[in-house]
Amino acid sequence: MEEVIVTREELINMFDNKIIIDTGHNWLIDDYIIEIIALHEVEPKFLQDITKAKSYKIITKGKNNVTLPIL
Repeated sequence: MEEVIVTREELINMFDNKIIIDTGHNWLIDDYIIEIIALHEVEPKFLQDITKAKSYKIITKGKNNVTLPIL
């Protein structure tokens, strides 16, 4: 996965279904670090809440090389 655009509902479902994992330091999909960018239909100077975007771009940043301890 290089780059994909999803709706707000799809993004929420990806978190709910554990497709996207929040480690507290970054977000992961299939052990790849991703970046999530809100795509708004208005100019940034008029934005009040970034969580209200209608769509989001997910970009793969690279492989996660950190092994987390099992708790």
